[in-house]
Amino acid sequence: MSGPLAGIRIIEVGHMLAGPYCGLLLADMGAEVIKIEAPEGDIARTVSPHFIGPHNAYFASLNRNKKSVVIDLASDAGRAELGELAGRSHALVTNLRPSAIKKLGLTYSKLRRWNERIVCVALTGYGLEGPYAESPAYDYVIQALTGVMALTGDPSAPPTKAGYSAVDNSAGLVAAMGLLAKIVEGKGGQVDVAMYDVMLSQLNYLAGAVLNTGEVVGRLANSSHPYVVPAQIFPTTDGWLTLFITHDKFWQKFCHEAGRPQWIADPQFATMASRRQNREAVLAAIGEVLMTAPAAEWVRRLAPLGVVAAEVGSLQQALESDLTRSRDLVVTLGDGSQALRAVASPLKFDGYTPRYGLPPLLNEHRDEVLGKVHG
Repeated sequence: MSGPLAGIRIIEVGHMLAGPYCGLLLADMGAEVIKIEAPEGDIARTVSPHFIGPHNAYFASLNRNKKSVVIDLASDAGRAELGELAGRSHALVTNLRPSAIKKLGLTYSKLRRWNERIVCVALTGYGLEGPYAESPAYDYVIQALTGVMALTGDPSAPPTKAGYSAVDNSAGLVAAMGLLAKIVEGKGGQVDVAMYDVMLSQLNYLAGAVLNTGEVVGRLANSSHPYVVPAQIFPTTDGWLTLFITHDKFWQKFCHEAGRPQWIADPQFATMASRRQNREAVLAAIGEVLMTAPAAEWVRRLAPLGVVAAEVGSLQQALESDLTRSRDLVVTLGDGSQALRAVASPLKFDGYTPRYGLPPLLNEHRDEVLGKVHG
């Protein structure tokens, strides 16, 4: 293996999304990620209705470049095998419930006898310990409890979840960061990553407003920013346009291009502060202007001026876009014989391009991995 993490061995005891996404990020950087699965396999192997050959599309999107080994961690023999593997590994990451993590011996306190320097990352809903540790934790639930749903969507609509698994993915990122920090430190230990904590942390400036001023933070129409005006989506003659103007110099350029130079000197419109104070009037006026042309036309006119404007497109459009192609973000896994595609690693390094291997078949690498351990 090559890459920034070449020579690093990670044990992943995870399922579905958060833990496997952490492992995916590490594997793409060259780490050897050994995915330990129960005899029935990760449920993600069957969660999607979409199969490309023997590979489930959901599972494939999170488990490329890994090695699968079936170990029954509920048995003494299985836990001994895991311990031997831990003795030759740098870290373990798991996203099981706290009671299962402890019962199966997936904590530093249990594995340190095999390896004093191993890093154990427990990725849970509410932490390894505490009165809420065993409460059910799913992406949807964490979004509900942290206020993310209450902050998302139109004010006249019900609270809305993010359109993707924001909690699971964010937690996987933080877990990878914590794991690598401990490896750099060179000391073994336990890393406790709670999805609840991660999402509250990501509400940073909104939480700061509540904590320090008592501001009541809520939903705004058309995905508006609470402090920047205009910063939201607007309807056009054929679709939606995202317009995001922070600095007054770009506001002035927008006014000229929109045919409203008088707004530059208008006290309601002139500065960022005045636009925020007169939000409704400003947005209504902008909306009237933007409804005179298609979204693509506005982007063509505004982008060369440095004004941030973009059409609101679909995921399919994004995957097929020139921008995605220019960044080499859609890759084929393996040798191409399976016609299995995925989104590439978001990390790019000088002199290193990840190898995008197929996701492992269940228990595909048992002899290879455990043969090394026993040998």
